[in-house]
Amino acid sequence: MEIREIHPFDLTPAEAIRIQERLREQVRRSGEAGEVSLVAGTDASYAKGSDVIHAVVVALSYPDLTVVERVSAAAVTTFPYIPGLLTFREGPALLEAFRRLRSEPDVVFFDGQGIAHPRGLGIASHMGVLLDRPAIGVAKSLLLGTAAEPAGERGSTAPILRDDETIGMAVRTRERVKPVYVSVGHRIDLAQAVDLVLATARGYRLPEPTRQAHLFANAVRRGEGQATLSSSTK
Repeated sequence: MEIREIHPFDLTPAEAIRIQERLREQVRRSGEAGEVSLVAGTDASYAKGSDVIHAVVVALSYPDLTVVERVSAAAVTTFPYIPGLLTFREGPALLEAFRRLRSEPDVVFFDGQGIAHPRGLGIASHMGVLLDRPAIGVAKSLLLGTAAEPAGERGSTAPILRDDETIGMAVRTRERVKPVYVSVGHRIDLAQAVDLVLATARGYRLPEPTRQAHLFANAVRRGEGQATLSSSTK
């Protein structure tokens, strides 16, 4: 996959914040993914106290959600763990994994925030801009804003609000299981992002793209996972 080389990652936290403030102007908060036949999920894993980041991308056919390709990459990071700046810690390994991906996913799901971020540039928005393709943030907790608890039924939603602006949606993907927090990453509107999260959530809290990426990232970190490629990739 082609990646826009917009900025370096060898930065101080203050420099990283300035990059975020500049890049958020490039985020497109609306758009249509068009005909979706291939989706991808990403995740990163590292042992406590380790500076080695293991990042993965898993591509799945849509709508059947068969895994067609898995790639991984590892990188040593010098960037500290700072909430709100995780892209600068995990980004280099994730971008290397994307460079190894032969598939061309129509939509990418990220384990983290999109625009529901203090500077409007969570990992899904940041990476969406660098990849220049539709991206969705699917987080397990709120980083910014408030949201009421959705009703207990699968498919129930509640807006994530910041100063009366809707910046995402709490989405119940499984009955009476904690919601996930969906926000626009890049080049997709919130309604389609929520629809795709629900369409790819098959009996688990996490949608299948990020669930498969989470499983693979942990396996890679343990030395058990291997990249795979199916002949059906685009």
